[in-house]
Amino acid sequence: DFWCWFSVFGARSFSIDYKNNCFEKDGKPFQYISGSMHYSRVPHYYWKDRLQKMYMAGLNAIQTYVPWNFHEEQQGVYNFSGHRDLEHFLDLANQTGLLVILRPGPYICAEWEMGGLPAWLLQKPNIVLRSADTDYLGAVNSWMAVLLPKMKRWLYTNGGNIISVQVENEYGSYYACDYNYMRHLRTLFQLFLGENTVLFTTDGNTDKEMTCGSLEGMYATIDFGTGERRISQAFSRQRRFEPRGPLVNSEFYTGWLDHWGDQHAEVDTQKVSTMLGEMLSMGASVNMYMFEGGTNFGYWNGADHDNRFRSVVTSYDYNAPLSEAGDPTEKLLTIQDTIRKFREIPEGPMPPASSKMAYGFVTLTMVGVGELNRLLDTLCPQGPVKSQYPLSFEEMKQFYGFMLYRTKLPRDLPENTALISPLNGVRDRAYVSVNGVFQGILERDVTLVMNITGKQGDQIDVLVENMGRVNFGSKINDRKGLLTHLILGMDVLKDWLIFPLNIDEAIASGWPQSGMRRSTPTPIRGPSTGPVFYQGTLAPNGLAWDTFLRLTDWTKGQVWINGVNLGRYWPKRGPQQTLYVPGPLLSPTQPNNITVLELEGAPPHTRVVFLDRPQLSSTASGT
Repeated sequence: DFWCWFSVFGARSFSIDYKNNCFEKDGKPFQYISGSMHYSRVPHYYWKDRLQKMYMAGLNAIQTYVPWNFHEEQQGVYNFSGHRDLEHFLDLANQTGLLVILRPGPYICAEWEMGGLPAWLLQKPNIVLRSADTDYLGAVNSWMAVLLPKMKRWLYTNGGNIISVQVENEYGSYYACDYNYMRHLRTLFQLFLGENTVLFTTDGNTDKEMTCGSLEGMYATIDFGTGERRISQAFSRQRRFEPRGPLVNSEFYTGWLDHWGDQHAEVDTQKVSTMLGEMLSMGASVNMYMFEGGTNFGYWNGADHDNRFRSVVTSYDYNAPLSEAGDPTEKLLTIQDTIRKFREIPEGPMPPASSKMAYGFVTLTMVGVGELNRLLDTLCPQGPVKSQYPLSFEEMKQFYGFMLYRTKLPRDLPENTALISPLNGVRDRAYVSVNGVFQGILERDVTLVMNITGKQGDQIDVLVENMGRVNFGSKINDRKGLLTHLILGMDVLKDWLIFPLNIDEAIASGWPQSGMRRSTPTPIRGPSTGPVFYQGTLAPNGLAWDTFLRLTDWTKGQVWINGVNLGRYWPKRGPQQTLYVPGPLLSPTQPNNITVLELEGAPPHTRVVFLDRPQLSSTASGT
């Protein structure tokens, strides 16, 4: 059927017209107006809705990244089903009438965990990522041999909708500047996709970035946002590397990301609209990054490390034209008015915002005794690994989430004694208890020393949280766990029991609610300190609408609803105060299970509340 359909259309073509400084599609000049949407950040049941809104806004193309680690979490095990069904996403875009600019990496940045690279690469101690290192290239070759053949049928010239493919991503901002690596990727992409596929690179607006990131045989494009005062100056830099061909801004920033502890980022709507109009009037092709940001569900957020480690928040709303929940904003309508001056906008109404529901308050109770160290039979059924010294997450093949390190105090400590993480070896936060009593926190780049007391032989538990691997710059080889010894006074702590915690699998299979039905413990309410699980249920009311979960007065932790990991909360640090809960996660007829891992301290009331609107700024009004 596919090939019959293709033959009806006859030969399709997409290329760069160097003579007329434009793209050429089916023999005619072509300018794309595109927006970024990451299928990995939007639940698959909402893909069609978001794509339709982008089409109705006047876009003729979308741009998406392919996160390698989203599809190959364990080496050699590939997942392209459900939320990971990339071909279904491409098909929906095609049905909607949208062309696709594909960015398959292997590295993508994207404020995504490790920039899309799989953490299992770090099991090779000396691997040099994003270079011609043989271990790295071997893994890249294997992955691209799986991904790119799937993509070939979706190329525009083969009857699909992919018009161009980016090779790597912003390589010029990486220290390696390894042209052999880029040559290898170019050969690999041409091998699987054909010599005539339009391959391109994207780099920031500096000479160094454009020099190290571009290579002959791949069209060099540029990215910049509203902070760029003179558009002509930015494009003149692209012209120095591509004297002929279309002007292209591959990432025109409609907003920006948030880290924990930041102010919520906002980019002025009028500036975005004015600048977009100027670029389009110059004949430039533009991709708006982001058009729909979405959510860093689970553990998929990345992190930055400039002068210190800064983890990206759960929301990837990005102050984009479509909100985190996919709702049209004033920014979208203003952009639509701008686009209308340059191309015909589809007739008909913009699909509306999704229905929202303020489901109200739910009081949570501790799970049994609640403390994490009493639950190890459930969360680590295979038992611990014994090691004289701490092992990293990667050495334990526990790539995300949490791991518990346990040992004994080597001597009596009647007075406060310093527990030190030398060489900043805690990656990224450690929650320390002695004999089950919470003592405090060690945090990467922030708190490297804390005091504890105890007796010889007392049990010391160190729960380490991976807060997301660095996704940009020279520090992307970001191993997690206890990377150096912990020193207590004058003693190096040794003889560890290391428990890789599979919390997500336990919760996805029905724990703790399933276990509690067998033996209902007396509910324990009230505040706690240190890592404690809480659970509760949201009663069904016949509706399954989008909602936003707020954990007022809770400190920091992780939330699951009906077994699905919504992401991290950290209202004390902000700016994000609510977690997006997509309606289809909720059951309209059955009790909805809520599980919370509070890491530091729950409030006395142990209530959470479901609101009908997000709160992404610490300064916004309370509930």
